[in-house]
Amino acid sequence: MTELIAGITAARVRDNLALVRQEIVLAAKEAGRDPSEVHVLAATKYVAVEDLPALAEAGIWLVGENRAQDLQEKVAAHGDRFAWHFIGQLQSRRVPLIVPHVRLIHSLASDTALHALERHREQARPALEVLVQVNIAREPGKAGVLPEELPRYLERCPFRVAGLMTMPPLVEEPEQNRRWFGALRELAWGHGLAELSMGTSQDYPTAVEEGATIVRLGSALLR
Repeated sequence: MTELIAGITAARVRDNLALVRQEIVLAAKEAGRDPSEVHVLAATKYVAVEDLPALAEAGIWLVGENRAQDLQEKVAAHGDRFAWHFIGQLQSRRVPLIVPHVRLIHSLASDTALHALERHREQARPALEVLVQVNIAREPGKAGVLPEELPRYLERCPFRVAGLMTMPPLVEEPEQNRRWFGALRELAWGHGLAELSMGTSQDYPTAVEEGATIVRLGSALLR
């Protein structure tokens, strides 16, 4: 059972968001990028349905949910307040519960999920796009396609592939993952893909310096 974050307030989230945006501006300038290219996604896995309005009041418009059932519940309660993405493991049996509600799926990472997207394409909301999750560090047992498998997914996906996503290895220092963020950027650019979903609360400035266009933040915004 996921432990929800208690006591979320608009004031606290607003203050945290301001700090995050300052960090993004600094990181983007360091890399010679336009900070407006980077979107902040609030991961709502630990946010109760009744606390979601605080995020909207604080200026959060882009949110990502990890679980299909929670996504359905939250969209039913507050669907018009946010742009919804799905950022959790994309299980084939859950695809029909997800595709009617989201604008972007971050985690296409298996043949079974690809087949499910093909079967349920008629249920998807208009202009649904996906990101292919890449196991860029080639960690055994970790979700994500290997870089050499990417072309097959680009050819077969029934929805437009907007870019790539990765979850790099757990490390003590963000700098240790710079190589993997950079490798994902090069892979995406080599295939003409613009969107890069990479970077979390622990390492998002480094991810921005290496080309992230979406950073997925939980504790940096909510605690």
